[in-house]
Amino acid sequence: MNKDKKPEPNCCVPTAPDRKNSSPSPVFESKKQMDSSSLVYIPGGSFLMGTNDNDGFPQDGEGPVRNTVVDSFYISKIAVTNLQFEEFIQDTGYVTEAEKFGWSYVFHLFLDPDEREKFKSPFGTPWWKAVEGARWCNPEGPRSDLSGRETHPVVHISWNDAMAWCHWAGTRLPTEAEWEKAARGGLKQKKFVWGDEFIQDGRHHCNIWHGDFPNLNTEVNGFIGTAPSDLFPANGYGLKNMSGNVWEWCADWFSPFYPMLRVSDNPSGPGNGEARVIRGGSYLCHHSYCNRYRVAARTANTPDSSTGNMGFRVALNADSDNH
Repeated sequence: MNKDKKPEPNCCVPTAPDRKNSSPSPVFESKKQMDSSSLVYIPGGSFLMGTNDNDGFPQDGEGPVRNTVVDSFYISKIAVTNLQFEEFIQDTGYVTEAEKFGWSYVFHLFLDPDEREKFKSPFGTPWWKAVEGARWCNPEGPRSDLSGRETHPVVHISWNDAMAWCHWAGTRLPTEAEWEKAARGGLKQKKFVWGDEFIQDGRHHCNIWHGDFPNLNTEVNGFIGTAPSDLFPANGYGLKNMSGNVWEWCADWFSPFYPMLRVSDNPSGPGNGEARVIRGGSYLCHHSYCNRYRVAARTANTPDSSTGNMGFRVALNADSDNH
């Protein structure tokens, strides 16, 4: 059994092929810009991680449920926004991997119908298109921009890009265990970040797909793509959009078998691998094919892959000088 088995391609986040020469993230001088207004303190302690839910994906390693302990830490209230990422770019001149490689994956409905077929799709997922010129500031390609989306989460961000931002900001990516403890908000073994019922108190609590995937989104929550990072009700810890909107990179290498090892104290994933963990689901998740907006759901992508539904939020040690 190969604990570092590469995840199978999936409809949530296609893996970018032929990106073999990706370079390590550069180390920038820390700006120490994260302050108390941007972060939430998560008390250390134990929680029940994972799920045995029949709605889960056992092949992803969601279970078994296990008691997990993490130390206290801080995590950002929201995913890193376009404005925050723009400040980083202006300060450092950093070039994202989507820019280096010249393209990134865009969801087909965001493109002009007359142009969709000129872009290639990964095998089995015709709704994804490899669009030349798609990048963080041109999310749908060269004809698009960030107007009106300044506070939306930045997308087309690889794991390596996220790490570069972390170096600059004096932060780090959360471990998968930290991410799940924070997402649960103090609730015990609930299906969603907010509870067991998808519609709670008559309100939508996340930005996912509504309608007939992948051809019709009824936009009942007001969005077909990303929503502002601070929209929708916060969880019990005051964190927003831990479910839906964009997938969020974690620090760990991915293995579908690692949870079975039941490493209980501050687990940080396998020692190596081919893909990094992403959590939380995105605006493309839908119960008919991908219900990974559940709090225990997990998947992965290669560190140099980028798509229009992958972003990140950051963490800090509780004893960090930044706070």
